[in-house]
Amino acid sequence: MNIPADLKYTSDHEWVKVEGDVALVGVTDFAQGELGDVVFVEIETEGETLDKGETFGTVEAVKTVSDLFMPIGGEVTEFNKALADEPELVNKDPYGKGWMIKIKIADAAELDELISAEDYQKMLEA
Repeated sequence: MNIPADLKYTSDHEWVKVEGDVALVGVTDFAQGELGDVVFVEIETEGETLDKGETFGTVEAVKTVSDLFMPIGGEVTEFNKALADEPELVNKDPYGKGWMIKIKIADAAELDELISAEDYQKMLEA
């Protein structure tokens, strides 16, 4: 299973890549594997400011629908429009072309509450 060391993680299986005051967010390799074949990604929160833990969208797979949660608070500035036509990118490239949203970070201190790659690996093994 792929768990890039340069990313931060949540217990809800989202990953976060910080680029200045913007956070790129997607679901982990573990999450896409548990979901199965992703057939639809719905994110209608672009332009909204949401708190950490709020739902920013849903991902629909062949066998289930799962909510997507904000790993940190901030404004959803962009949705990966490629997922509208190719939701399977979440399965094929969860840490690259399968990213979901960009967030303008509201409180950088919330980043300290995210899980390191090492601790995320331990959580999955528990």
